[in-house]
Amino acid sequence: MDRAIDQGSNEFHLSEIEAQAPALISSGDDRLDYVLGGGFAKNCTILIEGDPGAGKTTLALTFALEGVRKGGSCLYICLSESEEDLKAVADSHGLSLEGLHIADLSPGSEALNENTTTMFHPSDVELSELTTAITNAFEQHSPTRVVIDSLGELRHLSQSELRYRRQLIALKSYFRSKECTVLFIDDRKEIADLQLQSVARGTIELQKSTPNYGRIRRRLQVSKMRGQRVRTGFHEFTIERGGLQIYPRLVAAEHQRTFEPGMLTSGIAELDSLLSGGLRYGTSTLITGAAGTGKSSLTAQYAHAAIQQGGAAAIYAFDETAGNYITRSEGLGIPIGADRESGKLVLKQVDSAELSPAEFAWHARRAVEELNCRVVVIDSLNGYLHAMPDEHYLRGQLHELLSYFSQLGVCTLITLSQHGLIGTDVESPVETSYLADANILLRYFEHSGRVRKAISVVKKRAGGHEASIRELALSSNGIRISEPLDDFQGVLAGVPEYLGTHDPLI
Repeated sequence: MDRAIDQGSNEFHLSEIEAQAPALISSGDDRLDYVLGGGFAKNCTILIEGDPGAGKTTLALTFALEGVRKGGSCLYICLSESEEDLKAVADSHGLSLEGLHIADLSPGSEALNENTTTMFHPSDVELSELTTAITNAFEQHSPTRVVIDSLGELRHLSQSELRYRRQLIALKSYFRSKECTVLFIDDRKEIADLQLQSVARGTIELQKSTPNYGRIRRRLQVSKMRGQRVRTGFHEFTIERGGLQIYPRLVAAEHQRTFEPGMLTSGIAELDSLLSGGLRYGTSTLITGAAGTGKSSLTAQYAHAAIQQGGAAAIYAFDETAGNYITRSEGLGIPIGADRESGKLVLKQVDSAELSPAEFAWHARRAVEELNCRVVVIDSLNGYLHAMPDEHYLRGQLHELLSYFSQLGVCTLITLSQHGLIGTDVESPVETSYLADANILLRYFEHSGRVRKAISVVKKRAGGHEASIRELALSSNGIRISEPLDDFQGVLAGVPEYLGTHDPLI
């Protein structure tokens, strides 16, 4: 793992997480183990609480079946849903319950005697029977991992908070004496159940929400884990066949490596001159302009150039299909389709309504870490914005993602489509120019009865750049850029006007 870093009192040391990992047991999910800093502690009680349908049972099954896979005895106690319901969940994920001991203590099950004649209140009898049945099931199988799903029935039978807490403490003490790890499953309350959280050594909270448009969003956080370093904050996840797919929150400071400094050239001499040689690896560039000014075409040119120079690239298209991207690029003489077929280019169409920001960041990380892509294109930031709950969230996510790319030596290209085509009403939907190391500005201008395009560089942190404005033309002959044009005015005001002669124009 990467070297230890000091992030202050609110963060963790990677070396501490590495040191604690051998003493922990796996949850059965590598990414959850990553969030937990290695897994669960042995011989403790963990609370898994969440909204209905958030994935609590799926997480618990994964934990129990991991114990079975390692040859241990594991017990799954059903208090709310029946054994058949549990098997249905397992079948939906393609999981086999062979080797897992299941105790069905749900209401109406044969394991509980409902015909006992007694002078005590029915709830007292039922609670006593339930507790006895739980301990009997444990004594029968002597498991090292136990899941109790869920505590709602136990809370209902206890009838009071005090009695419920005493019952939980008694169960905790019993299991602790048996040296096993126990997961308590419970529904999440609007007001946190502090009684329950105080009893458990750790708490994992699963949340589910439905946006106005798009699929259900799920996320989890480790609310508490005594004596253990964990990766705090919310981590988004989805439920897929096979279990939870967790996308841990990206912390750029954890990912540092040395890389060869270098320059990415575009293959277009005039464009490279405009940028004083090209774009440096480890930097980010924002290409801003109205629709149709050539933003995506420039990114395609840079991606192809990176592949021509022996590297690999990834393009994430938020605003058009992969097929349209290929067709348009090849119409300019940029063989993106061939680059994709060669395996050197990752071209993925992204549906912002279906893919969360964390999930997108995870895919981009895989492209960089596993495929060694040194050029990443996000086309466009407008589509990326649609996946965000609000503008502030966008800036935080984007800053972390760009920092991550920078520390791994990736050249990042981002397009941003401005509102409006011409005139003073052209504006950006969100202010992110300060996040990028370089800003390329594209504008329309009119001359001799024709609509033309202008390109200029307004910012470049890593090295110098031309202060001039050039004309940009797109055709079947490729991307062409003119010599510097000196007779412009009003470009930054949003209404470029060329006052020179026709000779320097394309």
